[in-house]
Amino acid sequence: MTALSELCTSVDYGYTASASDDPSAGPKFLRITDIVPDSINWGAVPHCEIEDRKLEKFLLNEGDIVVARTGATVGYAKQIWARPESATFASYLVRFRPDAAKVNPYYLGQIIQSAAFKKWVKSVAGGAAQPNANARLLGSYEVVLPDLDIQRSVVRAVMILESLMENNRRRIEILEEMTRLLYREWFVYFRFPGHEDVELVDSDLGPVPDGWNVSPLVEACSLVMGQSPKSEYYNDFGEGLPFHQGVTDFGPRFPTHTKWTTVDKRVAEQGDILFSVRAPVGRINVASDRLVVGRGLSAIRALDGNQNFLLTQLKDKFAVEDSIGGGTIFNAVTKKDMESIQLLKPIRPIVEAFEDVASPMADLVATLSRQNLILREARDLLLPRLVSDELDVTELDLNLEAVGA
Repeated sequence: MTALSELCTSVDYGYTASASDDPSAGPKFLRITDIVPDSINWGAVPHCEIEDRKLEKFLLNEGDIVVARTGATVGYAKQIWARPESATFASYLVRFRPDAAKVNPYYLGQIIQSAAFKKWVKSVAGGAAQPNANARLLGSYEVVLPDLDIQRSVVRAVMILESLMENNRRRIEILEEMTRLLYREWFVYFRFPGHEDVELVDSDLGPVPDGWNVSPLVEACSLVMGQSPKSEYYNDFGEGLPFHQGVTDFGPRFPTHTKWTTVDKRVAEQGDILFSVRAPVGRINVASDRLVVGRGLSAIRALDGNQNFLLTQLKDKFAVEDSIGGGTIFNAVTKKDMESIQLLKPIRPIVEAFEDVASPMADLVATLSRQNLILREARDLLLPRLVSDELDVTELDLNLEAVGA
């Protein structure tokens, strides 16, 4: 066993700055919220201003591992591989730079990104309301360090699962982008089937096709505003319903369950849209199961049953987080704010035609997401056995080139 810090050439806190959506402001600025999902969406990572003399100190290199040191996501980690040419990291992250002379960098990344590491950090982080773990504490984690041959074998085995998950993630991204582009073609640019024969008329959202309407969310949807039970009713062993306080465990489309509660007063049904009502306002997931929503979330369901249309409409409307429909910036929104959100209401045949195309793609996204959940669980179960050499994969022809091998 070797302390994490002893396997690194450097351990560093991140840079303190304000995030900016302006690409001209400076390099990408990786934050805690950016490392929580399954993979980093660099397109959504903001930028920051930084002096040239400081830039080199905070640049991220391939193989670097960043770990969240505070808040509900303390212990979450990501290893950096594909990244923009210039990317920095924020002050609530700690960067560990593996020493390739002592450890296989990818092996170390798998250990620090594992469920076991996250569980350890949460057990030792101080502060009940706001857990914190400084660099020294994080760096004290004892890493099982087998010889390099075993490390390479672990890497090759894990890479099979990682490759399958990455292929699924790419397919999901393509399906969701196809849905988004179809939505914008029909319901933003109004080039829907038969649009040539329809005139545009004025509305509260600007010109819309004749016969289409605008309605507040309260008239088009059922809305459940979350409320958090007392912490004494939480558990992490699966008793009751899954509980989500906010976006901590949000994924690309569905959340990962890490907490449960026996109090089920504010419930989202399977398929409901989970909408963040606290910063970041407007971040969206879908309930893959019946679950309880805490005070940071709301659950939304279309009254007409066209849930895929509603989901795509809200994603398009809230493409910029923390704003109500791209307008005023909010750190939190109330039930009244939510109910008053203006939604476009096209004629039913056009919406149903969209659903006919979008629904099969949504079903495939759900299937691929379930596959990734199974693969992730398999990886987390296999990793400790591979590290301990309980499973010998040295003789397998895995036919994959390991990153950092």
